[in-house]
Amino acid sequence: MKRTAARPLLWLAALLAIYLCAPFVASVPQLGAADWANVDWRATWSAVGVSAASASVASLAILLGGVPLGYFLARSNSRKVALLGFVVQLPLALPPLTSGVLLLFLLGPYSWVGRFTNGVLTDSFAGIVLAEVFVAAPFLIIAAKSAFTAVDPILDDVAATLGHHAGSRFFRVMLPVAWPAIRAGLALAWLRAFGEFGATVMVAYHPYSLPVYTYVVFGGQGLPAMMPLLLPTLAIAIVCAALSIYSLRQKTALEQTENGDDTLAPGVGLTASSGGETADLRLAFHLRRQLGAFNLDLAWTPATRRLAIIGPSGSGKSLALRLIAGLESNATSSVTLGATPLNTLPPERRQIGYMPQDYGLFPHMTVAQQLAFSVDADPASARYWLDHLGLAQLVARLPHQLSFGQRQRVALARALTRHSELLLFDEPFAALDTPRRRRLQQSLRALQREIAAVTIIVTHDPDEAALLADEVLVVEQGRVLQAGFIDAVFERPASMRVAGLLGLHNVGEGVMSASGQVEIAPGFVIGTGDSGLALPVGERVMWRVSSHAIVVGQDGTHAGVVDAVELRRGERYVRVNIAGVRFDIANEDTRLREGAPCRIDVRASGVAVWPASDAAH
Repeated sequence: MKRTAARPLLWLAALLAIYLCAPFVASVPQLGAADWANVDWRATWSAVGVSAASASVASLAILLGGVPLGYFLARSNSRKVALLGFVVQLPLALPPLTSGVLLLFLLGPYSWVGRFTNGVLTDSFAGIVLAEVFVAAPFLIIAAKSAFTAVDPILDDVAATLGHHAGSRFFRVMLPVAWPAIRAGLALAWLRAFGEFGATVMVAYHPYSLPVYTYVVFGGQGLPAMMPLLLPTLAIAIVCAALSIYSLRQKTALEQTENGDDTLAPGVGLTASSGGETADLRLAFHLRRQLGAFNLDLAWTPATRRLAIIGPSGSGKSLALRLIAGLESNATSSVTLGATPLNTLPPERRQIGYMPQDYGLFPHMTVAQQLAFSVDADPASARYWLDHLGLAQLVARLPHQLSFGQRQRVALARALTRHSELLLFDEPFAALDTPRRRRLQQSLRALQREIAAVTIIVTHDPDEAALLADEVLVVEQGRVLQAGFIDAVFERPASMRVAGLLGLHNVGEGVMSASGQVEIAPGFVIGTGDSGLALPVGERVMWRVSSHAIVVGQDGTHAGVVDAVELRRGERYVRVNIAGVRFDIANEDTRLREGAPCRIDVRASGVAVWPASDAAH
């Protein structure tokens, strides 16, 4: 099917290729009829020189102004800027002669500019350059705008968190990443300027450029005399095409291995660069941001140095992290690290380490250059983390030559090299497969014990939050559903929604039916532990049953049916439905299959209850 579907496309491609090649083939038999004897080679090479020089000067002017203009157009969402982008593309839609007439209105001898300059901008080399800039500039501007639009904005954000101001980020990150496409646009602009005829002949008939001289010879002596002039043009076109092909760099990714590739190297003796459990910094924040109908309002003062923000997609987790990093400006938010108010500082001065979801590695930098890019990079610290994270053999590789796990370690090393007091991780392991993700999570947890920095991790994985944080914020739609220590939140979720976001099982809502008993469904009453003895009858509560407190047996008190059987990390789990309440039980009894009846007992010692109203605080 794929071969059949691709066949029409192949025919269309071949048809266009044949048409593009046909004029060159058709010209070969005509070379014998050319008037080689009467060619004025001195005038010809003079015209070639004028065209080449003017195209080069015009291209330089276009490069100096077009790249900033393309960047400005790519970064702005203003309607006025969009209108400007439309206007600068108009020369592409105008016939060249019309462009020349418009330039005469501006630069001609009867215009204000022409009278002021005594007409030196027409019939001069300057006039040729001005005409070529007008018609060729859109090629570079469009290429630059497209190139800058395609650059991942996270690269600019990461560069800011590494201490670089806007100008440095442009010249050291944005421009190098966009340069291949800009270079192609520059080549197109030069070729367009070199071959420009219509606007040039209107603005500057003299001195002769090659297109104008070709026209003059053709009009005065005919086709045979004009044909030899095609050779310089064809030669230059061939050279430019050859250079463009030669400059293409084919990226060949190195073979990646799956086993042992993403674990961290064994720990080495800690140096001063790794810090230690000496600092007593705490991060406090109150984040507010209105984005259309979405309203973020999160406030928290942690009691420890490791915080996780967990919630579904679109809940504001990443936005919160960007506000803390200063990548989203908002005067109404407050962020304080220790006694330092970070919200008054730009991101390049917040001294933070930031790891975005896709790691934000600069594609044009090797591993060594990534670690040295920070404005306050410490070579000794960089060497330490290269060794400690098993990257010493990868220092000369570019990001596309690294596996996902290696990229993660490079991004982690880059963040740690800054001696940052605050580390921000935005779902850093989301793109990895489960075994690799678990290994790296364990390794990061080990590193957290070695460094003194405050760490905040944004995640949708409850296991990751439990492993890498001591406290957790459970958020949804820009609001905190529950906050507190990991153990407290996981053991006593505030609501069924929180329990669902944390992936908890055997949790529900019920009513105290008697002292030490809770009705978890109509007619389904179970005993509770000590926590339920002091709760008044009729009070609405949350309950949780430990899977170890659920005993399956023929003499069980409660009758139910097996809803499903699942394997989780190699263990067999049975989901039992009793009166509409579902329990997940680790059970290896193969007789318990989906749809089979069963009976269970629930031990009161494994049942915890708490007032529903208290869980939210």
